[in-house]
Amino acid sequence: MSLLRSHAPKSIARSLAASSRSVSASTAAATPTVARGFQSQATPVGRLASRARIPAAPLAPRVAIASRLQARGYAAEAGKFNRDKPHMNIGTIGHVDHGKTTLTAAITKVLHEASGSGKFIDYASIDKAPEERARGITISTAHVEYETGNRHYAHVDCPGHADYIRNMITGAAQMDGAIIVVSATDGQMPQTREHLLLAKQVGIKKLVVFINKVDQVDDPEMLELVEMEMRDLLSTYGFNGEETPIVSGSALAALEGRNPEIGAQAITKLMEETDRWLDMPPRDLDKPFLMPVEDVFSIPGRGTVVTGRVERGTIQKGAEIEILGLGNTFKTTLTGIEMFHKQLDQGMAGDNMGALLRGVKREQVKRGQVMVIPGSIKPVKKFRAQIYVLKKEEGGRYTPFMDNYRPQLFIRTSDVTVALHHPPGTEDASEKMVMPGDNVELDGELVHDIALEEGSRFTLREGGKTVGTGIVTMIHG
Repeated sequence: MSLLRSHAPKSIARSLAASSRSVSASTAAATPTVARGFQSQATPVGRLASRARIPAAPLAPRVAIASRLQARGYAAEAGKFNRDKPHMNIGTIGHVDHGKTTLTAAITKVLHEASGSGKFIDYASIDKAPEERARGITISTAHVEYETGNRHYAHVDCPGHADYIRNMITGAAQMDGAIIVVSATDGQMPQTREHLLLAKQVGIKKLVVFINKVDQVDDPEMLELVEMEMRDLLSTYGFNGEETPIVSGSALAALEGRNPEIGAQAITKLMEETDRWLDMPPRDLDKPFLMPVEDVFSIPGRGTVVTGRVERGTIQKGAEIEILGLGNTFKTTLTGIEMFHKQLDQGMAGDNMGALLRGVKREQVKRGQVMVIPGSIKPVKKFRAQIYVLKKEEGGRYTPFMDNYRPQLFIRTSDVTVALHHPPGTEDASEKMVMPGDNVELDGELVHDIALEEGSRFTLREGGKTVGTGIVTMIHG
């Protein structure tokens, strides 16, 4: 049984466990800068990774690199995006150094060599920023595309390092399903568990497990133990531990073209299981268009490009749109749409797209805002929500909190400080404690306005850990 379901009322538990793209986090952290297109065919898609927030020192050169790549790409001629296969957003999650980025590169290599589709994106092009290469870890979420015989995939490679867990939240919130990577030499580790918890919170219903680095383990019983532990862990976090496919292999062997049984053949098996096990999600095409802003680029001679994953609805090239949230709301016209450096006449729910905006300066748009149909949603600061507070066994707080508790609220690609209060009329509200494991109704007041509506799902974090998850039940004012 899901952690969330086991402690929350059934109605709330169902909603929290439902597939929702709303809880992103800075939940962002992510998202896909996907190759949301705006890149030349000669430039590896993987270099268009999401530039989620990272420590101040390396941020400036990172943005400069991103802008140059995006500018170079958008100026190039783009072909038409072909929707001849169902489109699914998946990604790699798991502990740092367990091989997520290597597996991502291996998948692109094996599929390209097998069918000629897509491009082989090497490791260096995915871990593209200087500080990532220097530290040997993925900091932001990176994005590549590839195809199997049945589907077109947009793949998010999420960071596993604890310092950048917020960036993973955004990446997970964009996924319809995930591949969780576990090293055969280590087994499950802290970020393995936290990524599973976050995946559950943002509505991912199914995953596939890849046990990596099997060529470094001589004892078959060790591999069996890792598999048993993973099945138990999946069940603990509300996934189907018994039936979830688990594939063992070596992503590095696949990349280097050796040991085909644990290399290329294992990657092929992994993608076959991914096609079979992960269900195509329903897309909210009939609801008003909404796309969280993940990243913003200025393209000389063209204008400003906003990237993100379309949460719901459809949008046509030439449509009037509204950017709102974080204290700045304005209207403009959508003059171009691209996905993975290919042109689109229409963007729709599930697309990782880039939008060219008319007459907008880069500094007018910020990550965490949303792009919507004018008038379809309003930015708000005050709301009421049903909140489940995680217990320490679930990675949450060890102690209760009091009225006016101020964690960070993550929703879509934004994270904003929120003050939580007991609703008016609550007896002894100033002295009443909220305990880990409680499911409680609280009022929230944000320091900046963001796009919220009834049913919006969010995550609460404090001090590097997820402390709660909630659903908006009422908008105030």
